[in-house]
Amino acid sequence: MHLTVLGSGASYPGAGRACAGYLVTTGAARLLLDCGNGSVSNLARVVAPEDLSAVFVTHGHLDHFADLYVLQAALRYAPQAPAPALDLFAPPGVMEAVLAPLSERGRQEMRDAFREHELSDGVSRSVSDAVVTPVSVKHAGQTYALVVESGGRRLVYTSDSVLDDRLVEAARGAHVLLADATLPDEYAGRAPHMTPSEAGRLAALAGVGTLVLTHLWPSVDRVAAARDAARAFGGRIMVASEMLAVDV
Repeated sequence: MHLTVLGSGASYPGAGRACAGYLVTTGAARLLLDCGNGSVSNLARVVAPEDLSAVFVTHGHLDHFADLYVLQAALRYAPQAPAPALDLFAPPGVMEAVLAPLSERGRQEMRDAFREHELSDGVSRSVSDAVVTPVSVKHAGQTYALVVESGGRRLVYTSDSVLDDRLVEAARGAHVLLADATLPDEYAGRAPHMTPSEAGRLAALAGVGTLVLTHLWPSVDRVAAARDAARAFGGRIMVASEMLAVDV
């Protein structure tokens, strides 16, 4: 299993960056985890959009689904012909939010491009040789962490979440933990996100192999973020950046 970071920013991207988007490839599957603004441009650098196996959207915040509009255009106007409908897994209500600002024609194009499936807590979904299990986490509205397993390897993406016991259990034993680290330590508790220190504590409690800090505000000092996480976690720490590639 292989992870490529397409977007590492939170809410809005800093210069040259994109918002939440992660490509996970296995022997047979190409999974897009979240589809935030700017992520599809980076996706196209490694995988043609029409070659995706499925898209998983973790919750209904714009920085996690904005590029579904872009992806729809890439699929419906693919170079050879319109691509078959792509499986889209998301919490209830996300597709309604996506469709809301569109004309009737735009809504139909979205429905043609994506085959919608609702995520449910703990209900695993198989996509080719990968199994993806959503785990409900505390953020805003219905939000899911995603546990991706294939070939005996395990990647856990926290999405946006606070640190609690349920998230620790979801992350336990992950070979790679892709963790929300939005807030500088001085902002701890101001929003339903983790700080780098909390992401480090999560990694330590869950006994993970590699911690990848992601979903960072543009103003966050990324070197300092890694240092903060290392105070709690003694294992391998990486800070996400666009096109970072990680073997799981």
